[in-house]
Amino acid sequence: MASNLDFVEYVVDQLGGTKPITYKKMFGEYAVYCDGKVVALICDNKLFLKITKSGCDFVGPIKQAPPYPGAKPHFLIEEQLENRHWLSQLIAITTNELPDPKPQKNKMP
Repeated sequence: MASNLDFVEYVVDQLGGTKPITYKKMFGEYAVYCDGKVVALICDNKLFLKITKSGCDFVGPIKQAPPYPGAKPHFLIEEQLENRHWLSQLIAITTNELPDPKPQKNKMP
């Protein structure tokens, strides 16, 4: 089951804080970006946030699950989805710890 756009827009609004959050449709689901970094995935109308050391320290015990078969585990954000302040803090913490994206290689004309 693919995620619906209304849910994606709601999640992006909830994640917004001091940094702009964007999303891109990929393979019927969505990648969520902050500062050009993929910080989360939305699959089957569920938010899966990348796991970082600082993120683990911030959230404490929280459910982890892969967003799709064969993927690495992510934080599965469920009950906390209503807590905009908590989510924006977690997104900032996660974004700061993730490496910068690799530059795109020049495409041949």
